[in-house]
Amino acid sequence: MDPAGALADLTEISPELEVAVLLDESGSVVASTLADDLRSSQIARAAAELLSTADEIRPRLGEHPVTHLQAALAGGSVFVVRAGKRALVAAATADPTVGLVLYDMKSCLRTLDEDADA
Repeated sequence: MDPAGALADLTEISPELEVAVLLDESGSVVASTLADDLRSSQIARAAAELLSTADEIRPRLGEHPVTHLQAALAGGSVFVVRAGKRALVAAATADPTVGLVLYDMKSCLRTLDEDADA
């Protein structure tokens, strides 16, 4: 499955997700549900900075790498999931089912990795 198709599937099975952007290991946009390339790049840059900051504080929290983040805001949530060389950032409606959203995002990344290996 191509990255754009994977994001379309993700937002279909997780209707709480309003925006999803897939990043490569350099933090560049691979695919996005947004038509606005500039906005997609801004979201990708912010997600890459979040992951970088998390990696900097991670040694204080333990040895395991940061695999996902969730920020709850008054109007919704922001999720960042990292697996292998890819990361996926998404914005969700208020009060999303956090565990389910994270599961769906991780499944999306796994599907992309399996297709890349095939």
